[in-house]
Amino acid sequence: MKRLLVGLAAALLLTPLLAAAGTPMPQLKIENPGSCIAPVPEMRRNHMEMLKHTRDRTMRQGIRGEKASLNECINCHASKTTGSVLGPGGFCQECHTYAAVKLDCWDCHQPKAGNPQAVGVKP
Repeated sequence: MKRLLVGLAAALLLTPLLAAAGTPMPQLKIENPGSCIAPVPEMRRNHMEMLKHTRDRTMRQGIRGEKASLNECINCHASKTTGSVLGPGGFCQECHTYAAVKLDCWDCHQPKAGNPQAVGVKP
């Protein structure tokens, strides 16, 4: 019984380490480095709220030109090879895949730089 408890305790202690080792952190490349609208930790934590706020003000109040916009995100973060933030190595898709968060911005918006029209693209 003592061996069973020791084995169970060891398994519980090692599980987070093994899980972390199996999921590599995304290696993101910023194609057009510069300064973002907010520091990196704030962008990681709040970008979805910034974009929702912009969506709501644009769609419901007709206010355009907010500080946070998908077009500006794409201009800095789209791959120079594909022109997109999606696909393998794509800036948005890599983090969302890592975090297991559904990426639904592209249900209405174009994920490629230089093509700002909403076309209902699915990743």
